[in-house]
Amino acid sequence: MEKLQFNTFNISAEIKRAINDMGFEEASPIQAQAIPHLIEGKDIIGQSQTGTGKTSAFGIPLIDAIDLTSKKIQAVILCPTRELAIQVAQEFKKLAQYIPQIEILPIYGGQPIERQFKALKKGVQIIIGTPGRVMDHINRKSINLNKVTKVVLDEADEMLDMGFREDIEFILQRIPTNRQTALFSATMSREILDLSKMYLTNPKFVKITHKELTVPNTEQVYFEVKEKEKTEILSRLIDMYNPKLSMVFCNTKKRVDELVDTLQTRGYLADSLHGDLKQSQRERVMSKFRKHTIDILVATDVAARGIDVDDIEIVFNYDIPHDEEYYVHRIGRTGRAGKSGKAISFVSGKDIYKIKDIQKYTNTKIKLEKKPTNNDVKEIRVNSFLDQIKQTIDKGHLTEYLNDIDKLINEDYTSLEIAAALLKLEIESKEIATNDLDFDDTGAKAGMVRLFINIGRKNRIGPKDIIEHLANNTRLTGNLIGTIDIYDKFTFVEVPSEYAKEVLTIMQNNLIKGKKVIIEPANKK
Repeated sequence: MEKLQFNTFNISAEIKRAINDMGFEEASPIQAQAIPHLIEGKDIIGQSQTGTGKTSAFGIPLIDAIDLTSKKIQAVILCPTRELAIQVAQEFKKLAQYIPQIEILPIYGGQPIERQFKALKKGVQIIIGTPGRVMDHINRKSINLNKVTKVVLDEADEMLDMGFREDIEFILQRIPTNRQTALFSATMSREILDLSKMYLTNPKFVKITHKELTVPNTEQVYFEVKEKEKTEILSRLIDMYNPKLSMVFCNTKKRVDELVDTLQTRGYLADSLHGDLKQSQRERVMSKFRKHTIDILVATDVAARGIDVDDIEIVFNYDIPHDEEYYVHRIGRTGRAGKSGKAISFVSGKDIYKIKDIQKYTNTKIKLEKKPTNNDVKEIRVNSFLDQIKQTIDKGHLTEYLNDIDKLINEDYTSLEIAAALLKLEIESKEIATNDLDFDDTGAKAGMVRLFINIGRKNRIGPKDIIEHLANNTRLTGNLIGTIDIYDKFTFVEVPSEYAKEVLTIMQNNLIKGKKVIIEPANKK
């Protein structure tokens, strides 16, 4: 089916703005089929699994149809459980965030009924509740359904399985018959069809088939993290696994841009892909990704559609997708062409419920793992480097280097000490600990720090290239940069001490004229 953008629907600008904030770029299949019918005022029967975007499918046209001049109840949504009623109410409030005149109230058992009385007296246009509690309010005459024009039965099969049929009929019989009714169910039992024949008028039927998850070569795990920890944990995982190529998915374009800025500041070769980019920009980013000029692609779901790159080793769900089907699309980017892959999801707060829904939807186990510490990162780096050493030994051709090591052994250093020192140098070279750097002895003028960069004349580098790169990527301006000494294979540059840590962090692994930069404090002359 053709994908529909939300801006093609005949809905208010306020709702379109809210949809954009929520990170939705295009309608899911159930939304694309149901929303046009609901906007036209038709009854519908929607068959779809949990996690296909059905809440917004009925929520968007329902909210858009509310008469803002009236505080009477105009819409009733019935849900099988308090948890679902709360979830639906939260989604509705996000959709209505730019329409302050709309009042939405979840009503369910387990919450003091007096609190609901107070809210109802103030005036509510939309109530979202469990059948038992809604029926209780009807009996107490605390709600009046005479002005209701919209009714939704959400997860109707669950409500019937829980024995709510009589309660549902009791409620429907007290709502004007000239209403619009939408019924959503994962299955279409005889009882569901009987109910729809009695209470729906010429309904349109929309059905979304369940998509199976077919990524046998992809290991799926998740980490429980606080929102503020996400970037740090992502950085640690990238450092641990050091993937050739990885993709990071965010739910909104704003999140993509913010994360890319942060990753680039930390020295990672990352770039963004989202709906605001022109086609030429998208092609340029994808070309860099395929050529490994960048190795981290941060994207929204819609922008990433159609990406066909076989070397993606890890997919990170920086944000859990709103739609479970998007999860399937995301992790399908790795584990391709017979290769193994890894899908890592960051779960924050109530995202745990989304992970449970995803597992149910995909019939797949997603394993909880412990957050990596800095020591874990170091251990992985050590093991990775030791593996490289083994491979190098197995390949042979070490004679000229053995002679150099033999000289050190003759100076009374043991081979074990030499190996340990080389390992220490390798690991520490990858850990520019900018918080602990000592710039007191770099041989620079007072108030300046002298930095070593691993590129020089043979890389066609001139002073202008160094100045432009520093000015474009850090807060430094050209007039603050000190002496620049360029040699054949390396360069020294002096920067003010207060900018030194920033320059080291941002410039590390950056590219100048296609050459990956290694930068560190210089040794004293």
